[in-house]
Amino acid sequence: MKVLFIYPQYPNTFWSFKYALKFISKKASLPPLGLLTVAAMLPDTWEKKLVDMNVETLSDADIKWADFVFISAMSIQKKSADEVIKKCNDLGVKVVAGGPHFTSGPEEYDHVDHLVLNEAEITLPEFLADLEKGELKHSYTSGEWGDMTGIPIPDWNLVKMERYASANIQYSRGCPFACDFCNITVLYGRKPRTKDTAQIIAELDSLYDHGWREGVFFVDDNFIGNRGKLKRETLPAMIDWMERKGYPFSLNTEASIDLADDAELMELMTRAGFDTVFIGIETPHEESLAECSKTQNKTRDMMSCIKKMQHAGLEVQAGFIVGFDSDPANIFDKVITFIQESGIATAMVGLLNAPRGTKLFQRLSNEGRLLNDATGDNTDYSINFIPKMNKDALITGYQRIVDTIYSPKHYYARVKSFLKEYHRPANNKSATHFDLTGFKALLRSMVYLGVLGKERFQYWKLFFWSLFTRPRLFPLAITLTIYGFHFRKTFQRA
Repeated sequence: MKVLFIYPQYPNTFWSFKYALKFISKKASLPPLGLLTVAAMLPDTWEKKLVDMNVETLSDADIKWADFVFISAMSIQKKSADEVIKKCNDLGVKVVAGGPHFTSGPEEYDHVDHLVLNEAEITLPEFLADLEKGELKHSYTSGEWGDMTGIPIPDWNLVKMERYASANIQYSRGCPFACDFCNITVLYGRKPRTKDTAQIIAELDSLYDHGWREGVFFVDDNFIGNRGKLKRETLPAMIDWMERKGYPFSLNTEASIDLADDAELMELMTRAGFDTVFIGIETPHEESLAECSKTQNKTRDMMSCIKKMQHAGLEVQAGFIVGFDSDPANIFDKVITFIQESGIATAMVGLLNAPRGTKLFQRLSNEGRLLNDATGDNTDYSINFIPKMNKDALITGYQRIVDTIYSPKHYYARVKSFLKEYHRPANNKSATHFDLTGFKALLRSMVYLGVLGKERFQYWKLFFWSLFTRPRLFPLAITLTIYGFHFRKTFQRA
């Protein structure tokens, strides 16, 4: 068999980092980990190629080469995925589709030859067995959760890693919490499942052996879901590996805010090479947290939690949402104030949307307030239900948030506030020097931000302040100036 793996294109959003990537001559943030893992599950005798449309162009010749096209996507990639499927249908090449987007809405894809849904550890072997027998079905589904201990190392030979800003690893699936707007528990369940420690070490070895020496993103939706195993087994083994290899990677991940309650866990994470963590703050308004069942954030001093993580050596990135039924008229001012005082430079604010399968989706459907499917894009000003707040007031307030927090004056003040609080781990090499890529980014930032940019006054003020008062954090300061440029450009486009 000849299989072509296609990863559809992302639109420009917070997470694309499109404008920031140009500073480091990279095409995309992350390689398509799901497709690379599925590739490793297929027979070794099959011929395999990958076209990631975020880094290269898909041609008709690529598609015609294949017996099957395997495609995976998230909801934000829907437009591109639909275009790829149509092209494959027009060219007469069979399509096998899977991943979160197709699992969430399979009824839209009767025109896809085969849907391999839910978790591939269960449904892909059934597809392969039927292929062997010549009895393929249209859809393969399962209500069970897969065993992560049998997942192979992704096939990194299919990608040109130099095109990407970071590599990625999946350690766990599932989240113990049940936020009503989140579809993670729908897709992966509430009981966290993890790979064995030996698997994680083998994946680190594989990346190292392929010559990778940059960042690694642990893509788990809540890395600390099973903190007991992390502290007993996984992190100690990672610390040992990192020390033996001389800390070749800087690590980042996503976690819940209760990470701040566990000083031992934070210390182990920083010793293992983690320096950044994304936290779902969502809102500083207690009633809105209660409304969306964000129990882990309720009745706690979230500002203090953020400071604890920053002092422990973890840069906090965070997501915020406006549009809850319980949001008061002054929610926009409250969000701005919280973001500015927290020193969270990478603060991603979006309008509330209800993804398929979530409790929020069901409630709004029952109330007759649902309008359409969520786009998955947190920067396109869309909202897929009728909000309680006047919609014009909601959009105007949201616009005011992003205009304020990404303005050079407020953004650079926030970066400086963060750098004053942050104690970056000594084992993180990127804190103290630039490699060649970083040096090129520095020069480009000096030109595009320091000379041509509207923020040039704030840029040079932060440049010299960090160089002389926080020299170990100077590379991070430059990185954050580039992130700010990306956020401003993204919303100018929107």
